[in-house]
Amino acid sequence: MEKFFTISQTAKMVDMTTETLRHYDRIGLVKPCKIDEWTGYRYYSEQEIVRLNTVKALHCMDLTLAEIKDILNYSDFEKIIALLKRAEKSADSKIAELEYSKEKIRRARTFYESKQSGEKQDGEIFTKTFEKRVLLLSDTLQEPTMENLWDYHRHYYKQIGEDERADFAFEDLAGIYESGGVSRLFAVCTKYKEIDGLKILPKGEYLCADCTRENRAQVLQTLLKTAKEQYGVLPRFTVYLVVLSGILQWNYQIQILLNE
Repeated sequence: MEKFFTISQTAKMVDMTTETLRHYDRIGLVKPCKIDEWTGYRYYSEQEIVRLNTVKALHCMDLTLAEIKDILNYSDFEKIIALLKRAEKSADSKIAELEYSKEKIRRARTFYESKQSGEKQDGEIFTKTFEKRVLLLSDTLQEPTMENLWDYHRHYYKQIGEDERADFAFEDLAGIYESGGVSRLFAVCTKYKEIDGLKILPKGEYLCADCTRENRAQVLQTLLKTAKEQYGVLPRFTVYLVVLSGILQWNYQIQILLNE
């Protein structure tokens, strides 16, 4: 015997509102299997519940209700496949965007946790060993901004060009490379090929200090003085790693290579 569910029961099962179900009924997207002629109550069967869950999944992939209605009504498999491929591509894009945003949130959380646990204070000098890093310098950007940090990698893929895109991948890490009075934003490559704009940061020990945007110049001077007086180093370049200090805020970690 077929089982029927009220509109309230159905809404709860598919995690929608009763008004959404009424709207789908009005536009002919998903209609109840029967309506009581005396009370006007709507009833749904398992078949409509499956259809509603399908609508919900497709709607999350940025298909319009009209497009979803077409998919559910199509008998043309070629059209259905084309629309579903588009929906799948949209889903992949959303997943990538969410992962990117999640990483930024994770970095912000890590920053606050380090402050809570009393890790190194701004301006405190320390040394750290890094493996070789390959940077791609921006051809136009000199300083980070709220806008270019949020969608950082898009700038570099545009700079590389569509033909070379598959040959590059980047860490979720931004920074400034400064040498000879010229500053350029950079991305750290995890995959690359030889093109203009690549810069190698050698493996070695770096003198480091954390700083804010406001005291960056002051901390840099202290770091340069320490490098000269204690290590006999006059650095050819300076690296400023961007350290997220909040969802829309950032500080820096200054790094100077000691084994020049």
